[in-house]
Amino acid sequence: MTHTPFGFSTVADIFVQWAGSQSLGDLLSARFQTRRALLVTDRGLIDAGLIKPVEKSLRAARFDVTIFDQVVADPPEAIVTGCADMAKSRDIDMVIGLGGGSSLDIAKLVAILIANDQPLSDMYGIGNVKGKRADLVLVPTTAGTGSEVTNISIITTGETTKMGVVAPQLYADFVLLDAELTIGLPKIHTAATGIDAMVHAIEAYTSKFRKNPLSDALAREALRLLGTNLIAACEDGTNREARENMLLGAMLAGQAFANSPVAAVHALAYPLGGHYHLPHGLTNALMLGPVLRFNASVAAPHYAELADVLNVPGTGDVQARASAFVAHMEDLMNQSGAPRRLRDVNVTDNSLSMLARDAMKQSRLLVNNPVDVTEEDALALYREAF
Repeated sequence: MTHTPFGFSTVADIFVQWAGSQSLGDLLSARFQTRRALLVTDRGLIDAGLIKPVEKSLRAARFDVTIFDQVVADPPEAIVTGCADMAKSRDIDMVIGLGGGSSLDIAKLVAILIANDQPLSDMYGIGNVKGKRADLVLVPTTAGTGSEVTNISIITTGETTKMGVVAPQLYADFVLLDAELTIGLPKIHTAATGIDAMVHAIEAYTSKFRKNPLSDALAREALRLLGTNLIAACEDGTNREARENMLLGAMLAGQAFANSPVAAVHALAYPLGGHYHLPHGLTNALMLGPVLRFNASVAAPHYAELADVLNVPGTGDVQARASAFVAHMEDLMNQSGAPRRLRDVNVTDNSLSMLARDAMKQSRLLVNNPVDVTEEDALALYREAF
């Protein structure tokens, strides 16, 4: 069998170690010459005591550390530019993002903004970043976004809209996976971020144009790790094996969708986050079931393969196995404890038409969906999720 030409890109250096963040200074001093570090995080992680050991490790390794702790969910442009201004004033030459997807996304963009004069507004879209960047290190604290290994940053622009920067400069120089950092994650966040990662794997596996053998292999292994550990991680947040497998699975899913992009689940999730300020992982979880059923007319062969990856019981033809896969995913989400209906998170039925209109603006994502999505389709999917 011959292969359609494809490319594959990812970060240069990944290290996996339980409690590795407490040795971050030694890990970085062996890899980098730069020493003026900006640590981008959020106040919650500082209050939880997760940042102090990291800062201690960095200072012991003779890093000059500045902490930016103003990251919020769905970060607006002002947070990004404010962080960049702080970094420039301290002559920062290394940016360390430690936290959830928002902290990592901000760290990526700040590493670029402090290294050249291109304004953030000129970077939105695909391949529009022109300059270089400062050294970039990413350490995730949730098993969800996969942002640590993607070349994508999502920022809230205006009141309710989100836009993405997609460029090779956003790939980090070094990624540390320390699953101990995820131990304190509450059950609902464990569920939502875990389902988010599963969405990444599924959408990468069914993506319309850039699906390829490497992304497929990563997506399958990611889904296997995530699907067989999600409930264990939700039921016992201190389960080390489950936490490690979830974090590794989320990272593999990130590598997959960075090369075989996500589609309609994300396109429909973004307006929910923009208008209702719901966590990204939760909005993906809410829209996954309806979109899986919508795409099944075309994606059934892929769903059937993923059913085997998850050892979903049963036999039958492709359609039967695809239906079993969708039912299995619904069951996993039900067991996880994540909210299951839009009405459960205070979305109102009179906003669904507005959400559908906004979803159609996500053309960067919708083009990857295996089935074309019209505004009428989007409205029907929101109604099904409601």
